[in-house]
Amino acid sequence: MENQIKIALVDDHKLVRNGIKSLLEEEHNIEVIAEGANGLEALEIMKNVRPDVLIIDVRMPEMNGIEAVAKLQETDPESKVIVLSMHDSEDYIIQSIKAGARGYLLKDTDKKEFIKAINVVNAGGKYFSGDISNVIVSNFLKGNSNPSKLVTVQKESNPFDLTKKEIQVLSLILSGKTNIEISQVLKNSKRTIEAHRFNLMKKMRVKNLIELSTKASQHGLS
Repeated sequence: MENQIKIALVDDHKLVRNGIKSLLEEEHNIEVIAEGANGLEALEIMKNVRPDVLIIDVRMPEMNGIEAVAKLQETDPESKVIVLSMHDSEDYIIQSIKAGARGYLLKDTDKKEFIKAINVVNAGGKYFSGDISNVIVSNFLKGNSNPSKLVTVQKESNPFDLTKKEIQVLSLILSGKTNIEISQVLKNSKRTIEAHRFNLMKKMRVKNLIELSTKASQHGLS
């Protein structure tokens, strides 16, 4: 039997939680095991219940989602958190990623993408929807002086001599994007993205996505 993915939902609106819970539990391999209404409750849930993936809103009373993710990273850096928000502002997105969120989705995301994100994050990857990826790449291209580690590679932590474009492609691959989706985000042809993907895997001397993810993590590229 396929392993169940145990989910904790934290949102200050019970109606929203009920809707998400109903949606997720239609999936045979997903189980919602805990719920909370603020960041403090999220920390307690992660400490005592230990779900596989935490899905958390940004704006909540007591402690907001970004603060909760940051606190959680201090005590459990391996925690897997997806921020699910109605806000698509660059500030919220970049702050969430800096805090340690492994995914950021908007509440109008369709079910198929939502389930995909949960599976990717549960497996140890990162997932950002197309609109969110656009914001991340935009932040990278603007040369933000203090950007998210997801999209920024300092020179000393780039031992493979990756180009700027290859770093962008790597970030998007690790966020769960397909070649077609990456081509749409970066506005390049699918063939161009395939070439960049081939080159960066050759430079990093890896043969598959698992090896790529592992090596990227080892060298601070993810």
